[in-house]
Amino acid sequence: MKLHELQPAPGSRKERNRVGRGIGSGNGKTSGKGHKGQNARSGGGVRLGFEGGQTPLFRRLPKRGFTNIHRKEYAIVNLDALNRFEDGTEVTPELLLETGVVSKLKAGVKILGNGQLEKKLTVKAHKFSSAAKEAIEAVGGKTEVI
Repeated sequence: MKLHELQPAPGSRKERNRVGRGIGSGNGKTSGKGHKGQNARSGGGVRLGFEGGQTPLFRRLPKRGFTNIHRKEYAIVNLDALNRFEDGTEVTPELLLETGVVSKLKAGVKILGNGQLEKKLTVKAHKFSSAAKEAIEAVGGKTEVI
C-alpha cells in the first residue's frame, strides 16, 4: 500500500446534506420543511417536553423526596475480596485501586462485613461497618480509619 492509495473505510464518510440548493438535490424550495406551519418558520418548533397544550408528562407525575447534593458515595469492598492479599499486608485504598478490587475511589472506601476473612491484615479505609470491624479484629488484624 502506498500513501496515494490510502482511502477512508467504506461508509465512514458521508456527504453532508445541502438544503435549499435546487430541485435536483431533493431538498430544494421548501428545504424539507413542507408548507408553512410552526416548524417551517425560522426559530420554529416547540420546546422540549411540550405536548401540544396537553399537560406534559413531567407535570403529570408526582414529585417525591429530594436529592441531597452533599451525598457522599463510597466504593464498597466486602471482606471476602480482601482474601487475595498475603498475611500481614497493609491494605490501603491505593492498593485496592491498583489490584482492581475497586475501579474508582469515589468519596472513599467503605469495608462491609460480607463473606469470611481468613487473612490477618491491617486495613486502612475511610469507613467500616461494625460487622467488618469485628471480623477483621477477630482474625487478629487491625482497622484504621483514614
